[in-house]
Amino acid sequence: LVLTDGNATDLPDGRLEAPGLASVYPVIIGREEPIKDIALQRVSVNQTAFEDAPVSVQADVTHGGYAGQPLVARLLDTAGRVVAEQSQRAPPDGQVLAFRFQVKPERSGISFYSLRVSAKETLGSNDPQEGSTEATLANNQRVLVLDRGQGPYRILYVAGRPNWEFKFLNRALAEDEQLQLVALIRIAKREPKFEFRGRPGESSNPLFRGFGNQAQEEIERYDQPVLVRLNTRDAEELVGGFPKTAEELYAYHAVVLDDLEAEFFTRDQLLLLQRFVSERGGGFLMLGGAESFREGKYERTPVGDMLPVYLDAPASTGPLTNLHLSLTPEGWLQPWARLRSNQAEERARLAEMPPFAVLNRVRDLKPGASAIAVVQGDRGDSYPALAVQRFGHGRVGALLIGDLWRWGLRDAAMHRDMDTAWRQLFRWLVVDVPKRIDLQVQAKPGDPHQAVVLQARVRDKQFGPLDNAAVVLDVRPVTNAFDRAASFTDGKLQTATNAVRLTAEAALQEAGLYEATYVPRQSGGYLAEAIVTDAEGVEIGRAEAGWTADPAAEEFRSLRPNRALLEQIAR
Repeated sequence: LVLTDGNATDLPDGRLEAPGLASVYPVIIGREEPIKDIALQRVSVNQTAFEDAPVSVQADVTHGGYAGQPLVARLLDTAGRVVAEQSQRAPPDGQVLAFRFQVKPERSGISFYSLRVSAKETLGSNDPQEGSTEATLANNQRVLVLDRGQGPYRILYVAGRPNWEFKFLNRALAEDEQLQLVALIRIAKREPKFEFRGRPGESSNPLFRGFGNQAQEEIERYDQPVLVRLNTRDAEELVGGFPKTAEELYAYHAVVLDDLEAEFFTRDQLLLLQRFVSERGGGFLMLGGAESFREGKYERTPVGDMLPVYLDAPASTGPLTNLHLSLTPEGWLQPWARLRSNQAEERARLAEMPPFAVLNRVRDLKPGASAIAVVQGDRGDSYPALAVQRFGHGRVGALLIGDLWRWGLRDAAMHRDMDTAWRQLFRWLVVDVPKRIDLQVQAKPGDPHQAVVLQARVRDKQFGPLDNAAVVLDVRPVTNAFDRAASFTDGKLQTATNAVRLTAEAALQEAGLYEATYVPRQSGGYLAEAIVTDAEGVEIGRAEAGWTADPAAEEFRSLRPNRALLEQIAR
């Protein structure tokens, strides 16, 4: 004999596997007639890592007894400030009312918000319980967690010569605190030792003559390219030129090649670049230029193999002029490729862009690649301008326009658009690049206490699984009231509750995976931080993850008995 309302919270798919159960006689608790109540049925969050794309929040609300009355939904931050508010009249009983918000978190990383819905008549009351006539308020509120990513993401830019593209690109990324551009620019090619000696017996490059007393091994020689390093972390970074080891290259999240021929690299470095994308999961972008793509002789090289375009000879069509950029159907679907909030404004922006004059023509896209943008010449023929594809665990892009800098010379508004486009392209390039430490939260299916499994994946410097690490997890509940002691200190969320420390154990099913189970004790948001040390006790790094638990919301999602489930049990 079971006394129940039939609203199960431990059936993830709503179905009961009844065969083999003993006879059960359910007694229905609750009333089937309408009850005066407002309930949050479903809350969805759509977020990206792009600077101009706000987080979209949709709340589906049902009610009983409030038809025609104004209902108010509020989005609050952890300090209790109202971030967004909407008011709508309630539809007839049983129909779903959708509230939609767009919000831009003030900080990167993990943020928590509270979404509350109530009748407008109760907003002025200090105690919602006193002014409310609802059956319960336990289903009026949800806690949301937003993860905007945590940088900085380091991008290695390698160019064959100083150019306008780097000037504008460097300025654009300097405005994004999440992106760091490290540049290696060649200002002179290597030359044979036996040619163009400045003085008898001199082997050093005369470009460096007169710059103080340099050690013999530090002087640039004729058979070495002259390279300039910009925005490096310290004096040792890239001192030997382009990285030669996985440990050095894998420290970056993406690599960009601009107007640089394949002969600049050794065969091992070209293979290393391919492994950087396919195994490490890094991003790779090649920009158009006189020594890029086919003109740079990348055909039949490891880098050419991973590009989204074929590099063999395209059909000859003569010189191209007045190339106008437009988005493809696939490009319209990508938020990072658009700069306006609606299609009409985006089409107008594209129509006003200046024409381009430099394009690396290719024969075709490879299977699985997507053309995001194309250019059209005076004859109306279309050519790929921006193509992307997945390669192994990483992403590869090919920007075939060689004079994109013309975009920023028209006026100040177009310069801002160009800067935004660069930032969004590079954020897309690095947004899914794995870090050495990755912390994820997996819900345990069917657990009535909403227990979660905290999974920390730990990698070594070459991004292979690290098995001999020690992982501890600090879990902090974030107050559900959103009006008490909660503040941001040193960029991290601090709460008024004590942290629980867990030790993660190595998983048997996957190398480098460490797991721990956590059972929440109260409703609200939770912030977990993984602290990883190696076998010698040296800290490797940290990672954060957030989630929410709200058993009461699941319990009171519906106040009517679930007769269909109880009939299934009774059979």
